[in-house]
Amino acid sequence: MIPPAATDQFLTEAGWGGALVSPLAGDASFRRYFRVELNGRTAVLMDAPPPHEDPRPFIRMADYLCGIGLAAPAILHRDLDQGLLLISDFGSVRMRETVDAAPEREREIYKAVVNVLIELHRHAPPEGLKTHGLEAWVDEVCLFTDWYCPAVGLDVDREAFRAIWAEVLGPIDALGQSVTELRDYHAENIMLVEGKSGHAHIGLLDFQDALIGHPAYDLVSMLEDARRDVSPSVEREMLDHYVRATNSPASFEAAYWALGAQRNTRIIGVFTRLWKRDGKPHYTAFQSRMWGLLERNLAHPSMKRLKEWFHANVPQSSRAAHWMGRETI
Repeated sequence: MIPPAATDQFLTEAGWGGALVSPLAGDASFRRYFRVELNGRTAVLMDAPPPHEDPRPFIRMADYLCGIGLAAPAILHRDLDQGLLLISDFGSVRMRETVDAAPEREREIYKAVVNVLIELHRHAPPEGLKTHGLEAWVDEVCLFTDWYCPAVGLDVDREAFRAIWAEVLGPIDALGQSVTELRDYHAENIMLVEGKSGHAHIGLLDFQDALIGHPAYDLVSMLEDARRDVSPSVEREMLDHYVRATNSPASFEAAYWALGAQRNTRIIGVFTRLWKRDGKPHYTAFQSRMWGLLERNLAHPSMKRLKEWFHANVPQSSRAAHWMGRETI
């Protein structure tokens, strides 16, 4: 987490010359983040190095979200050739740690982040976003057959796997994709901005991969979090709250469980790829939770055909049991 070579010049041009730069975080991509401090002010330096990263989608989405009254970081300075952005600082109070430390606030905070989705879904998506529908959904779940299955010694029929997913997700796709999907909407990407209330209290991060998608996708992303357990009662309450607030059709809940299954299957494959290809074995620590979430999805009556495929092709010993007691590999 050494700042990029162009940092000093970039900060000087931004009016932050001589600032203290300290590491904040990296993520599953090539992006890195640093806190910048000068004379009592703070900002965040995003390093999105080309050609691996392109900060322009982040800028476009940040402008869009701010324009509809949601809390995305303001862009203070940019150098697209270097892949550097200076953005406003939402502070250090993150949703994940806050809820973990104060479980009595779980309902309050989850209702606030669901209300942000309700507001987001009232607005037409920005122009230029790609659609996240059946073709992409089916391609994504094949990360499971391409990475997870070989890693645990399974040889499955990839085309049969694609066919069962197309059968399950086809009716959902036929209803169309209609809202802005932030795609990585979960507790580690939400900052609780001190001194703000309402939607301004919910600081949004990591939205540069936004798509036009189904309204259930980000909801299940938040309520079936890959990194923290959400109590089933809160999940149920928040799902019902969203449905009432948006007057969603009866088909919404089946879509919620199906897209939850799709997302959790994809993530099981993604976490395996991060381990095997990218040398990030700590992601294997999440596999038991991911299997627990997927098993819940498969238990829904509408998932009967998919559940049968997993029963016939993926033994219990190759699911959560494979990862018990293994924090990393």
